[in-house]
Amino acid sequence: MAGKIRLEDRECPLSTALGYVGEWWTMLILHDCFDGYSRFDQFQENIGLSSSMLTSRLRALVGQGLLEKRQYQSNPPRHEYVLTEMGRSLRPVLVAMAAWSNSRLEPSERAMILVDIQTGEEVEPVLVDRASGRRVDDQAHAFTAGPAASPVMRDRYLARSGQRAAASAP
Repeated sequence: MAGKIRLEDRECPLSTALGYVGEWWTMLILHDCFDGYSRFDQFQENIGLSSSMLTSRLRALVGQGLLEKRQYQSNPPRHEYVLTEMGRSLRPVLVAMAAWSNSRLEPSERAMILVDIQTGEEVEPVLVDRASGRRVDDQAHAFTAGPAASPVMRDRYLARSGQRAAASAP
């Protein structure tokens, strides 16, 4: 059934994350914040979003705890939007998304690159397991049901792991 939300979608961390940043405008606002922008007029100029849409997105980001609204001027009242710790923790996600997009382009086609601020050299970020230091973007790692998973989520991953075991059997 189209549009039906499954239980495992509601508890999936990917679904949860998309609930915070699923709209591309949201990602662009956060990107601006990471670049040091914090004021409504700056976001509007950089992104080109209508006032009402930008107001709505900023309100949502504040409500979700990703941004904090701070008054910087009292007469007339003016506010800025500053990343919270939760908002700052999304930086690796944006870096990974930009790196993924850039990896599909020739170096001369890249409009934005990530560089080491000390050397100016372009960097290529990878996701690694903190414990082993191994990359986690290969087939040696897989998602599975966690301790808080519902029976539906557990069944989903048990069925998949059974398929994987059958496929690897001689």
